[in-house]
Amino acid sequence: MPVTTETKEKIIASLKKIMKQYAPPLVQKKTEGAVGYELMGNVEAAYGYKKEMVPGMYFASTAMRKDSVAFYFFPTYMNEKEFLAVAPSTYKCLKGKTCFHFKKQEDVNEKELNAMMKKGITYYKKQGWIK
Repeated sequence: MPVTTETKEKIIASLKKIMKQYAPPLVQKKTEGAVGYELMGNVEAAYGYKKEMVPGMYFASTAMRKDSVAFYFFPTYMNEKEFLAVAPSTYKCLKGKTCFHFKKQEDVNEKELNAMMKKGITYYKKQGWIK
């Protein structure tokens, strides 16, 4: 059964609510009116194989897709096992290395996502990407 636009909007709203709690220390990149929402670190960092300086290391974002809502969470790329331990039901929605696809409102586990965000912020602080 296809995911309705109404369901996707509810999922985006839930994810934004969780993410907004962590800005600051994270920095919001997209404007408030945008469908998606993006957070990044608050310290300039070298990124990519060329080590180009970016205003902040990418952290997480949301995006509405045709059949789901995507939640991209970059810290899991570096420590998947640690995050899996704090968010086992959320990890059932992981497709690839950093992208979670939510198709039902029930898939958004607020407790687990908050635990992931806190663990990710701790990791970013250790890396020097957040003050």
